[in-house]
Amino acid sequence: MSQAALITGASRGIGRAIAVDLAKAGYDLTLVGRDRTALDQTAQAVAAVRAEARTHVVLGDVADPATTEAAVAQTLEQFGRIDCAVANAGQTLDQLLLRMKPADVEQVLGINLKSAFYLCTAVARPMVKQRGGSIVLVSSIVGLAGNAGQAGYAAAKAGLIGLAKSAAKELGSRNVRVNAVAPGLIETAMTESLPPAVRARFLDAIPLGRTGTPEDVSGVVAFLCSDAARYITGQTLVVDGGSVM
Repeated sequence: MSQAALITGASRGIGRAIAVDLAKAGYDLTLVGRDRTALDQTAQAVAAVRAEARTHVVLGDVADPATTEAAVAQTLEQFGRIDCAVANAGQTLDQLLLRMKPADVEQVLGINLKSAFYLCTAVARPMVKQRGGSIVLVSSIVGLAGNAGQAGYAAAKAGLIGLAKSAAKELGSRNVRVNAVAPGLIETAMTESLPPAVRARFLDAIPLGRTGTPEDVSGVVAFLCSDAARYITGQTLVVDGGSVM
């Protein structure tokens, strides 16, 4: 039986790169997101690197636990198991702390943190039953170092690191591993809108002297899903070119 992975936020950017790398590694894939056209494009990118890879698309908002529950159920129905689950859905909502409204807080926590919690709880049962699996939560260096104007986003991404550690301790005895990845400045649609002066300031803080690519992150995620990482759990791997040390 082939392995199966579920990826939230699979429409584009890092999520699409993760899907392609996991397909190369032999996984069948459930792709979850809100943009059907973009998800179909991810499925096409998967087919281009591995024609025999099976893909299943689930359209919905992962801030709603029903979306994740349906995605997990459909993955089990389609593929019979879930070997790897990646919580990649994310959204920034930049605002100074004193100007954030309760609705803003709920939105940024819903997409970035609550959705990952829903994924962990939904996949834990089948992974425990099969006595194995890997969960990867895509955090951010903002969750490690903070950033002015991103208090809500930073809180959510820091929460993912705590969630990974706690879930790793709960699920480790059943051979289910939980880790986080903390990307730095990555070239995605989310970072395209940065003003040139802000981008230059960020670049000055990166020892490797360049921004990252989605593939720089997806390779690390694929590693954490693989048997090569079988003795790694509860960790946060930083992928930022050295900007946070």
